Amino acid sequence: MDDFKHVLLLGTGPVTIQLAVLFKNHFQSQVGIAGRNSHRSEQVMAALRESGNRLFTTVQNESHRLMEGECCADQVFQGYESITGAWDTVILSVTADAYLHVLGSLNRNLLLHVKCLILISPTLGSNSLVHNYIKELGSNAEVISCSTYLGDTRWIHGVPSNGAITTGVKRKVFIGSTRGTSYNLDSLNQLYNVLGIALSIMRSPLEAESRNISLFVHPPLFMNHFSLSAVFGQSPGRKYVYKLFPEGPITHRLIHEMLECWKELSGIFEALNLPSLNLLKFMTDDNYPVRPESLPQHDIDNFLSLEPIHQEYLLYIRYASLLIDPFSKPDPEGKYYDFSAVPIQPVFINREGEWDIPRMPKEDYYRIKIIQGIAGQLKLSCPTIDKFIERYEQQLVSSAEALQGQAVSGAFHVQSFSEDIRIVNMGEFK
Repeated sequence: MDDFKHVLLLGTGPVTIQLAVLFKNHFQSQVGIAGRNSHRSEQVMAALRESGNRLFTTVQNESHRLMEGECCADQVFQGYESITGAWDTVILSVTADAYLHVLGSLNRNLLLHVKCLILISPTLGSNSLVHNYIKELGSNAEVISCSTYLGDTRWIHGVPSNGAITTGVKRKVFIGSTRGTSYNLDSLNQLYNVLGIALSIMRSPLEAESRNISLFVHPPLFMNHFSLSAVFGQSPGRKYVYKLFPEGPITHRLIHEMLECWKELSGIFEALNLPSLNLLKFMTDDNYPVRPESLPQHDIDNFLSLEPIHQEYLLYIRYASLLIDPFSKPDPEGKYYDFSAVPIQPVFINREGEWDIPRMPKEDYYRIKIIQGIAGQLKLSCPTIDKFIERYEQQLVSSAEALQGQAVSGAFHVQSFSEDIRIVNMGEFK
């Protein structure tokens, strides 16, 4: 059985370029690429036409050279409705909030032929959304969820084209399938091992989706008044996501809300029969480590048994310890790499000429609304999550009013995502 013989990648971002090169060169897949009709997609398609469908990837660090490569796409489609042929595996390399729209744009017979769907950047409940959607169509395809994309891949020189650069690679990615175990999971495990990435196979896709650090940190980091003012252009000067106030949003209050959000997510996980998660251990051991002089391993391991004020203290210490990269080499003046200097991106004019909201927090809005919908189905109270959503939606309303008369994207509208929530909550969670 070889479900990676004919692979169709949906989306025309840099992640698609990197994945196409990996699947083509590792599995010798016949690769197709399809994107929506948009200005950015057209730029990528034009570059592909001019180069004979050539794709190439490079890396920023020599240690990641296994991500480098080039290949030729076998078929390219502009517009999801235009896709033809028989595809064994479909890789959704689009944002989680676009899954339903993209799948709904595909020819039904094409989708019924597919044996496997891979969700590269899902959120909690995305597998249930896709699995329940295709099940209603009559498909029993395997649906695989990754906790997150395997690294950080961008456009070379920031311009959409047929080339991408991978600037970082994760140490560990969690993955789960509707089949539990499968040949496709084993094949992906082999690929990730070759790349030097530990692939942890979970009991279910929902468990894999619950191991995305963004679930725990993005809502508190972005859905506060400081960050929202920076995103929506109401505060002067550049602000930074991971810096302490006043350079960034991190205050004692934010850390308190991060802890409360984690507790509410833990309650949802318990109701869904998912394993509990030690937040501090997950942050340090599975994401970004800090030096033991800053956070002793004993405190990390015993985080769950500590009093809330002690937990907040340790979380604050964790962020303070990552203001610089503690493992970087200091310069002659003793300065370490400014690890926390990730700018909060403001609203911008997109390539369609509309005011738009950056992926952070636009994706986080969808992510947290789905979580709220799951909590509602489970009859669970989540006041902190509700507070994040209320803050964000109030900002959407006031910003849309301020931009009245100008072209704005749909991201400026308060949304219910009710259809996605309905499908996510159908039947048993996968």
